Amino acid sequence: MESDLKALEERIVRLIGLTQQLRTENIHLRQELAQAQDDARQLKENMAQAGTRLQALLEWLPEDSL
Repeated sequence: MESDLKALEERIVRLIGLTQQLRTENIHLRQELAQAQDDARQLKENMAQAGTRLQALLEWLPEDSL
């Protein structure tokens, strides 16, 4: 009985440690995801601006040069 309780206690301690590790990893993953989403948003904005500038340049060129 005593050894069963000791084994259970050890498993609970390991489970608590694993839970804390997973919480920390989850926090880091959420931060990485937020950064990746921000990067993707910035890239979309940059692409839209580049498209607008390209369109303006195409409109600026004379028709016969195309």
